Amino acid sequence: MVEEGESSVFHPALGVSNIKNAIPLILDREKVQYSNWVELFECHAHAFDVRDHSDPKTTCPADLSDAKWKRLDSVVKNWIYGTISTDLLETILCKGDTSQQVWNKPKEIFQDNKTTRTVYLENQFN
Repeated sequence: MVEEGESSVFHPALGVSNIKNAIPLILDREKVQYSNWVELFECHAHAFDVRDHSDPKTTCPADLSDAKWKRLDSVVKNWIYGTISTDLLETILCKGDTSQQVWNKPKEIFQDNKTTRTVYLENQFN
């Protein structure tokens, strides 16, 4: 069934049924694997032509309806949600966020807090 304003052309991202087959890592605060998770996620998003949903410079392309853009945005958000730990999910989940906003939250946690994270990991090590 095609929603109003949506093209009947099938988008490849809509065919992904289990994101964990493509991205086997679960992003977790306890494991330092953020850069690996990002690489896998970006590679997958590029392959399925939705990389623009995590790029802050991108808006809805002219060849996509708003309805299809929002649907693809939900797909990307579900991919992110499906590849992070429950603890991290509870931290970043916010009703109404776009996939870009959801994408930025782990980045803020893992990259912008490098000093805090270093101290935390040193304490864990000691």
